[in-house]
Amino acid sequence: MFFDLGHLRPGNRVMVTRRDRSIAVFEVTGVRRYPKDRFPTQLVYGNTDHAALRLITCGGVFNFSTGHYVDNVVVFASLVDHVLGRHLGTIPGR
Repeated sequence: MFFDLGHLRPGNRVMVTRRDRSIAVFEVTGVRRYPKDRFPTQLVYGNTDHAALRLITCGGVFNFSTGHYVDNVVVFASLVDHVLGRHLGTIPGR
């Protein structure tokens, strides 16, 4: 899943199955790429005023001399629904 994070767009939904088997439904609000040396730590890891999800992976150009990608891709998402059990048919918009 993380390989394709950069393909997500605002409005896409991400579902997270919780330990109690309920499903938290998040809607993507933004996808950004940040150089690793200027990563916005507070924006990504800081507190929010709502239930939020941040998905982070490597991106951008691969630097063969260091063996790392030069950027991070960050997906920002907000909780929009939750479903008890595994009844995906009850998620609005599906």
